[in-house]
Amino acid sequence: MKMALCTLGMVTALAGPGLTAPLDLEQDVLTFGFIKLTDMAPLAVAYEQGFFDDEGLFVTLESQANWKVLLDRVIDGQLAGAHMLAGQPLAATIGYGTQAHIITPISMDLNGNGITVSQEVWDGMRPHIPSLADGRPQHPISASALAPVIEQFREAGRPFNMGMVFPVSTHNYELRYWLAAGGIHPGYYSPQDITGQIGAQALLSVTPPPQMPATLEAGTINGYSVGEPWNQQAVIKGIGVPVITDYELMKNNPEKVFGITAEFARENPNTTLAVVKALIRAAIWLDEDNNANREAAVDLLSRPDYVGADRNVIAASMTGSFEYESGDIRPVPDFNVFFRYNATYPFYSDAVWTLTQMRRWGQIADARPDSWYDEVARSVYKPEIYLQAAQLLVDEGLVDAADFPFASDGYKQPTPAADFIDGIPFDGRTPNTYLDSLPIGLKGTQTVRDGVVHG
Repeated sequence: MKMALCTLGMVTALAGPGLTAPLDLEQDVLTFGFIKLTDMAPLAVAYEQGFFDDEGLFVTLESQANWKVLLDRVIDGQLAGAHMLAGQPLAATIGYGTQAHIITPISMDLNGNGITVSQEVWDGMRPHIPSLADGRPQHPISASALAPVIEQFREAGRPFNMGMVFPVSTHNYELRYWLAAGGIHPGYYSPQDITGQIGAQALLSVTPPPQMPATLEAGTINGYSVGEPWNQQAVIKGIGVPVITDYELMKNNPEKVFGITAEFARENPNTTLAVVKALIRAAIWLDEDNNANREAAVDLLSRPDYVGADRNVIAASMTGSFEYESGDIRPVPDFNVFFRYNATYPFYSDAVWTLTQMRRWGQIADARPDSWYDEVARSVYKPEIYLQAAQLLVDEGLVDAADFPFASDGYKQPTPAADFIDGIPFDGRTPNTYLDSLPIGLKGTQTVRDGVVHG
């Protein structure tokens, strides 16, 4: 990696203020993968707005069948990079599920997910949710309102099933976070049992995002956690109700990242910079002028070669509002954030939060010191590459230096208690203190063996 960083530094040095130095690309023909979700938007925008072209890149974008296929194709080189779940590069690098050193030179967005329950479940929850003066339910909705419904299912001999998109997805961790904050145990993983259902009161399993509404309608699952447009699709179809967005669960939480292999970055440092430059410009375009370009983005994403959902369904969340029950439309201007709040900067603390959730639920089987979390975060998240790309854009006069955290040490300021639904603050520099503060989940040296928590 030293060689790559040296090359990157030389490129930056060549581009002084007011000057442009074209990058000597190691590769200029690239194929990137994505899943049909609205937060793949930076890739589509970088392609359609010509930002890849401006960097001399000839890019093909290909939708992938599921997250596992997408990751495997990046690892084996069929894809040069991809829109990824934040947990995928981290899990692969530490050898959970698969083993490969994947890095993240740029994050793709904040927020963008929701948790939806079936109409039957919502009808059971509603009496336990406080109402506003106009009769609408008060948000955010605690999972404690779900507990009586789960108990009714248990008494009737029915399992309570919920879908999430992948074991190392933010959707899995957000769903678990919400359930646990409401006193519902979502279950543990162990090296011997990777279902994640050890001791679970709600049984979580994988369902591909586009299939979630149909699976809910069929009754196979009773709720799910997913990105857009698949929560809004349940509302439009009249089969479910989104009960909470991840913005309400954890304000401005990290979502997707752009993932490439460490080998690709090492062998193609200038190409990597060019890709990051294009994606930064796409993120800015999506958020600039108070989301003025979002309607155009919705037109783009509704095309079958991108997300392919009905335009109205995509617009329901991408343009600053969110529909819960049919007709209950509320302003959520930050439901999708692509550049504001340093959304594209790959913060170590975002990586650490994901790792704490992996440890909390047993995917990381044994206790690790705080230093380990920092080392893994630094091996995967690469703000140094991001900032070098940003500096090139500044030198070219395309962006404002004030919009980038050039002075950051890679860690956000601690997230205050008020920004979490459970009222528990998070400091990425002290992950074990955070884990010990969570009422439900593994702590200290605890492990899960033979279906039992030890320690």
